[in-house]
Amino acid sequence: MLNLAILSLGIAVMGASIGEGILVANIAKSAARQPEMYNKLQTLMFLGIAFIEGTFFVLLACTFFVTTK
Repeated sequence: MLNLAILSLGIAVMGASIGEGILVANIAKSAARQPEMYNKLQTLMFLGIAFIEGTFFVLLACTFFVTTK
């Protein structure tokens, strides 16, 4: 039987991935509008991706804690 806790954590990880995609898409749009701001935007993008990936790894660790009983 499928454990709903694992399914919900998987959906949360999918949400983090979608958020990362939205972030990168918006940075690309902003860089297209103002190319001179690319270096500042790139720094903000790396910072945002780091926080989103941190959330992903916390959720991944939670799946291992939920599966072990």
